[in-house]
Amino acid sequence: MNNCTLYPAIDVRAGRVVRLRQGDYEQETSYDEEPLSMAKRYADTGARWLHLVDLDAARYGGYTLAPLLRAITTTSWMRVQTGGGVRSEADIEAILDAGADRVVVGSLAVKEPDRVGDWLQRYGADRITVALDARQSSTGHWRLPVAGWTEDSGAQLEPMLEHFASVGVRHLLCTDVSRDGTMQGPNLDLYRHVRTIAPEMQVQASGGIRDIADIVAAHDAGCRGAVLGKALIEGRFGLGEALHKAQRC
Repeated sequence: MNNCTLYPAIDVRAGRVVRLRQGDYEQETSYDEEPLSMAKRYADTGARWLHLVDLDAARYGGYTLAPLLRAITTTSWMRVQTGGGVRSEADIEAILDAGADRVVVGSLAVKEPDRVGDWLQRYGADRITVALDARQSSTGHWRLPVAGWTEDSGAQLEPMLEHFASVGVRHLLCTDVSRDGTMQGPNLDLYRHVRTIAPEMQVQASGGIRDIADIVAAHDAGCRGAVLGKALIEGRFGLGEALHKAQRC
């Protein structure tokens, strides 16, 4: 059975570590620890990957965390996937040059999927993580919000999954927006649904993970990775124990 890769998450807004509830910028919890200090602590615990998000850029464009990214990648051996505000090939180049192993592309993947498909061919499937974050409508359809989840793109999850599967996306980050920051557990039905449409993608579960049992459940639902946010920051479980368990899922 494949291991489950864990991605401790650091979301940054105005230079501070924060967590939003359901993507709502008005429901923000901030934390005292500095982003670089938190990253070093995760690295010292044994994390192989870090998920770094520029929340200001996700909303307004213009990735701002290159200095922090450089500091993380030059002072630790962690690999970093990072995004927020990626709007152009120049953004991709700048983030990779700053030390990222993978660039997360969200809003633009929904708005201009063909363009992102071209980037996959240029940079390779291991350098791009496509983020398809979904919010279920009252009619049961999975819609894809953009601009830091503040706008409804009008696009739906299933056709977008089919498109990106056809162009060779390998790494997919999928968040049920309603679960994000709530610690109510991941949406396992969503991940099973994604896997039926795109079984070859390496899916990263995000949103709602509250304990190690949720990590195991996400793996059992077909996910190859899990993003750890609020519950990890607030000490609901230990990263070392989670990493040990993930190696043996």
